[in-house]
Amino acid sequence: MAGSAVSPTVPSWGTVRETFESVNPATGEVLATYGIDGEREVALAVRRARSAAAWWGGLSYADRRLRLLAWKSHLTRYMGRLAQLVHDETGKPLDDATLEIVNTILHLDWAAKHARSVLKPRRVSTGIAMLNQSASVEYQPLGVVGVIGPWNYPVFTPMGSIGYALAAGNAVVFKPSELTTGVGQWLVQSFGEVLSEVFGDTEPVLQLVTGLGATGAELAKSGVNKLAFTGSAPTARKVLAAAAETLTPVLAECGGKDALLVAADADLDAAADAAAWGAMSNAGQTCVGVERVYVVESVYHAFLDKLSDRVSKLRPGDDASATYGPMTLPGQVDVVERHLADATARGGRALYGGLDSVRAPYVTPVVLVDVPEESAAQREETFGPVVTVTPVASLNDAVRLANASPYALGSSVFTKGRRAGLRAARALRSGMTSVNSVISFAAVPALPFGGSGESGFGRIHGADGLREFSRAKSITRQWMKPVVLTTSFRRTSDDMDRIVKLVTVLHGRLYQPKRRRG
Repeated sequence: MAGSAVSPTVPSWGTVRETFESVNPATGEVLATYGIDGEREVALAVRRARSAAAWWGGLSYADRRLRLLAWKSHLTRYMGRLAQLVHDETGKPLDDATLEIVNTILHLDWAAKHARSVLKPRRVSTGIAMLNQSASVEYQPLGVVGVIGPWNYPVFTPMGSIGYALAAGNAVVFKPSELTTGVGQWLVQSFGEVLSEVFGDTEPVLQLVTGLGATGAELAKSGVNKLAFTGSAPTARKVLAAAAETLTPVLAECGGKDALLVAADADLDAAADAAAWGAMSNAGQTCVGVERVYVVESVYHAFLDKLSDRVSKLRPGDDASATYGPMTLPGQVDVVERHLADATARGGRALYGGLDSVRAPYVTPVVLVDVPEESAAQREETFGPVVTVTPVASLNDAVRLANASPYALGSSVFTKGRRAGLRAARALRSGMTSVNSVISFAAVPALPFGGSGESGFGRIHGADGLREFSRAKSITRQWMKPVVLTTSFRRTSDDMDRIVKLVTVLHGRLYQPKRRRG
């Protein structure tokens, strides 16, 4: 498998250490060789991170903001270099790699600038019964956060955890995918350079560990204060089992089977354009990519014509004019092929493309119709440039079918009716929905990102993302003597009479709903 060829090497201290290779998925060229970190190396990184976390968490919000914004500027200035590295390791077009970095920059900027306002101490009401107390809540850093990143968006996705965790005052140990280790190394080294060259800081606030799945398992059971994982649901279950050994909380983003809904009054050109891009960009290797489309019957055939026209113009390749790149993970080609075969065997047919679209490492676009809901192409994550299109009687039926999936990550609704769009968006079980666009929620830094069910749990991005990497601390302070004693062995029967009377007056009134006139 590309990116996981293992060989031994002999370091200067004489012990044999295994290595693996990072490979260009389009050409097979070996890009670099990295060492496989084991229990010893991961434990050392976490131990160093604990010391760094004490320093980093002790900085003021203003000081952390300065450092993160300086890193943001560095990423912006050297965007071209990073985009080329993303292209080399994933195969995605340079423009797509650049847009991924642009979104990362916007999120890092938001996290740095909003951490104080989101996490600073705030007063809360105590209520009449606790009038003698003042109360506040604040959000403290967790300490050390472990991040296990994916290969499909090797900058944007892990940085949704790294940037927000750093802004919240934590140190981070980052294990990138073995397929995109070079990108992970570049991110970690760039942050270290900014800290040392601009501010003179030497603490290892952001560290890298490299390796295959076993290295991720070591990080999961290393005792970090929280683990952020992005990957498949089966792998997430293994990560959760490993993290359970130390009761480490986990934030898991596990992919999706996102649906795009098209109402009878939708702008079909816009819907077809969104479906084509949402399904085929990045070779379909997008966790919030469009994999299912449900179209109201009256516009079904018109929509299919427009979608087919758009996908017919798409071409995968490694050259500058290619629409999208190869399948980054070679094994994913087999999944695509299995889903196409299963759909065909169950009576589905390819309106565009088909089994002959699979030409590893590339898969040309496939549009499937008449695919039963119980088929793998409708139920399982395909993670390739394949989309199913199904007619429905109404938008309500589309919502019902979309919600029948065990996944619940993102979704899209196309309709000209504002109320209808919001009503459908709220009814969809997914964690995020775009109305009259696709995947736009990911580009809004203030919005939380995440799902439920097989799509995982927890949130990155926005205020929820900052709080995800902090612990809530509640503080009360007695500023006057209590009117009645409750938490004391000196409490008397008079104290009890007073508190019962007070609660009865405040809460004992019989509730009678107001009747509407007319």
